[in-house]
Amino acid sequence: MIIEEFVKEVLLEDIGRGDLFGRIAPAKEAEAYIVAKSAGIAAGEPYLEALARFCKLELDWKKRDGDRFEEGDFLLKIKGSAADLLAAERTLLNMLLHASSIATHVQPYIKALEGTGVLLLDTRKIRPMLRNFEKYAVRVAGAVNHRMGLDDALMLKDTHLSLIEDLPAFLKKARKKIPFTTKIEIECESVEAAAKAMDAGADIVMCDNMAVSQIRETVLYRNENFPGTLLEASGNITLENIREYAKTGIDAISSGSIIHQSKWIDLSMKISS
Repeated sequence: MIIEEFVKEVLLEDIGRGDLFGRIAPAKEAEAYIVAKSAGIAAGEPYLEALARFCKLELDWKKRDGDRFEEGDFLLKIKGSAADLLAAERTLLNMLLHASSIATHVQPYIKALEGTGVLLLDTRKIRPMLRNFEKYAVRVAGAVNHRMGLDDALMLKDTHLSLIEDLPAFLKKARKKIPFTTKIEIECESVEAAAKAMDAGADIVMCDNMAVSQIRETVLYRNENFPGTLLEASGNITLENIREYAKTGIDAISSGSIIHQSKWIDLSMKISS
């Protein structure tokens, strides 16, 4: 769903058959501002711009996507008719809050990985119908999207592998069925499984819930035998231990918690007097 369609759906969900205040709103222009009541990282710009076009509002950004703000900072000034501005208020705040809260939650992980060369990836653990929106917020903070869905990479998890008897033969067949540029990733829970996945021809091996020592062993096997294979670590990785995992020599770390464990920051809209 493109941004414009998404924004219209979100707005209509709130407005329904029409904002009742709009029937009696004063016919005049109004100006409002968004103020931060807690610190964070701004995100939401393209979505709010789409909302502004739809509601005929003018936006004056004080903090752009990726900018840090502190309590008391102005993020945005908004101008438009009083009726349109107030009808869009909650939709605007919800999108700005949601995206900024994810970006704010992600940034400490990005800082913890500085200098390691390891990418931070999101997962498909998202809220239904918010995939593009939440994955956009992750990118604002400096992380990288993992696959967007089942159609842009073939990933074999434990549930898939339980149905596959001959992995090399399966991958050979898969190469003939999936697009030429598509990568194949295999989830592995042991060094032995990771070695078998590389031997079978996996493009990416996910070290799932492996101990740091196991990942180091997997990295060594990769470096000696399949230097072109990418290694990803996932499972039980926290802000406290993420740098330790990064130092093993892997290429990326994926975490669903960077989205689903984010907590909303505090923003508020005020009408200028």
